Amino acid sequence: MITVSVKWQKELLKDVEIDMTQPPYVFKCQLYDLTGVPPERQKIMVKGGLLKDDADWSTLGVKQGQKLMMMGTADEIVKSPEKGTVFVEDLPEEEQVVAIGHTAGLFNLGNTCYMNSTLQCLHSVPELKSSLIKYSHSGRTNDVDQTSHMLTIATRDLFSELDKSVKPVAPMQFWMVLRKKFPQFGQLHNGVFMQQDAEECWAQLLYTLSQSLKSPGSSENSDAVKALFGIELNSRVHCQESNEETSEAESVYSLKCHISHEVNHLHEGLKHGLKSELEKASPALGRSAIFLKESRINALPRYLTVQFVRFFWKRESNQKAKILRKVDYPLVLDVYDFCSDDLRKKLDAPRQILRNEEGKKFGLKGSEKSSTGKENDVKMSDAEGSSNGGGEPSVAPMEEGEKEAQLTGIYDLVAVLTHKGRSADSGHYVGWVKQENGKWIEFDDDNPKPRVEDDITKLSGGGDWHMAYIIMYKARVVSV
Repeated sequence: MITVSVKWQKELLKDVEIDMTQPPYVFKCQLYDLTGVPPERQKIMVKGGLLKDDADWSTLGVKQGQKLMMMGTADEIVKSPEKGTVFVEDLPEEEQVVAIGHTAGLFNLGNTCYMNSTLQCLHSVPELKSSLIKYSHSGRTNDVDQTSHMLTIATRDLFSELDKSVKPVAPMQFWMVLRKKFPQFGQLHNGVFMQQDAEECWAQLLYTLSQSLKSPGSSENSDAVKALFGIELNSRVHCQESNEETSEAESVYSLKCHISHEVNHLHEGLKHGLKSELEKASPALGRSAIFLKESRINALPRYLTVQFVRFFWKRESNQKAKILRKVDYPLVLDVYDFCSDDLRKKLDAPRQILRNEEGKKFGLKGSEKSSTGKENDVKMSDAEGSSNGGGEPSVAPMEEGEKEAQLTGIYDLVAVLTHKGRSADSGHYVGWVKQENGKWIEFDDDNPKPRVEDDITKLSGGGDWHMAYIIMYKARVVSV
């Protein structure tokens, strides 16, 4: 790390840090924060000509305390007219965000599209932002290590900055802390940061937040991340050879959509993902044997995440390969068929209420008796759940002041994280996020673009275009 001064117009910017391990583009992002001159407009004179975004600092001979010259014009600051119509550009940045309907993009700091797309998808969850804001009051507990605490703070601050900004944001602090917490994201190849797996980034960030956003010393019910994203699975593990059978319970943050030659739709892929074969010791046979594991969902989250298992290890080439097969996914997903019998019983009444509510929108009159009866059933099932100590997995986590809401097992698509390219270790990741106003935005690093619903359904794969890798659905709930 060295510090330099930068002469720009009549200003002299002193003590600007250069991290020699990061590409010059990161340095340009810093200067953008200081001057308002976008990186693409910056002309910085160094040995051999103009500073390129991907140049190698070690060959440029930049030294401690050196004065650099920068040319370029800042984004024009539009003054509000004294009278007449107020245009969007004239509003304060916070109001511009609301008027435009989406938040800022994120600068790519050198193969960090995997991180940017993950952040944009998770940033779209308002309940997660609420939990992060509360974290500032609770602070770090003894159960949370320092790097997890720092990553949680960095996530909170970055989400807050995105909410207030219309200009692209450079997520430098977050990226530095992420690499400190998970060194694999800091891997270099020929002096350049390597592309990483977005699913790994997503999983590691959620795991970290699940640890730090737990209320100290309290029960699982206060685990905000588990309530929002956690899926409870009950599994039957059966050996056909010995007829042994056991049951297992586990909590995961995503379902897997396995892709084979017979999988054309998400529903089929999920069915495959909930079944697996495993080899383990059989006490009855006195040796290892093949067991079939069949899982059912026993508790649902407010946000259901599905990962398309597109990458696999190719032994002959000793590298990760990608399955390009087209797998369609719906804008509305019903997971009732994948649920346990116990959970189905809890979902039946809310689903009937939802059907009645949606029927009314189309002028259909639902049975008043059955509707009332079902609402009473919901209340009865709540009472039974709370009295028998079995928990209430069909109750959705709520924002403050919100009425108690019941999950229905029906979900609406709200975010898609895509990968473009044929290799897992290269290519490009992009986040596609549905806004509160129903419109979709493609977050391609620092360049957000409005999209229509038809664009989202075309991300199902089958070629070299962006294809869905992680998708996130939001639960449809009914108030009781």
